[in-house]
Amino acid sequence: MTEPQNQNYHIALFKGKTIRKTIFNKEWWFSILDIIGVLTDSPQPKTYWAKMKERDREMSQPFPFWEQLKMQAEDEKMRETDCANTEGLFRIIQSIPSPKAEPLKRWLAKVGYERVQEIENPELATQEQKDYEILTAEISKATFGITPSEYKKVKGLKRQNLRDHMDDFELILTMLGERTTTEIHRTKDSHGLPRLKDDARVGGQIAGTARKQIERKIGRSVVSENNFLQNKNRKKLTEIEALK
Repeated sequence: MTEPQNQNYHIALFKGKTIRKTIFNKEWWFSILDIIGVLTDSPQPKTYWAKMKERDREMSQPFPFWEQLKMQAEDEKMRETDCANTEGLFRIIQSIPSPKAEPLKRWLAKVGYERVQEIENPELATQEQKDYEILTAEISKATFGITPSEYKKVKGLKRQNLRDHMDDFELILTMLGERTTTEIHRTKDSHGLPRLKDDARVGGQIAGTARKQIERKIGRSVVSENNFLQNKNRKKLTEIEALK
């Protein structure tokens, strides 16, 4: 879990699976690939979506069914992503045979209603992001013994992305805690912040156990003041100078 740079960008969970969404024209727009992944369990939702557009000429055109909006990609950068609003997704979902279609439609309708509430009460618009940050903090604290904000202080960071400055051990353990938490969410079908926090704590504890075992074997703390990004850039400069 990383901190997105677009304040309109959010993460939602449907039965433990991540769905990216963003606010556009005062309504929620969702990642089409994430929705297809939920419905089909396909390891290649991009290919599935491409075939859908090939079969349906109307769907192959961005407007009115979908738009390209910026969302955080796997490389953690904000990239143009095929997105649709609730109406567009209903059109897409109708073309995908899946037992999850009806539950997903109900979920989308609920999220759409929540967006109307958020427009009327702006405080609700930030609550989901706050919940996301709370879960991230739970995983980090159980994994490393410190929260992300405390971790940034250890590395001397301010507004920079913490993950960009982690070494291999730190990254792997972070991913282990997050992936385990996601799988626990999915298995237990958890709802509500208290239960999600419990899942996050357990996922982080599993990664934390791995961290302690690593530390016993290597004889040092995994949590480091070292700034991996700076060290990486410094190494590149040294290599360039050596070629002169």
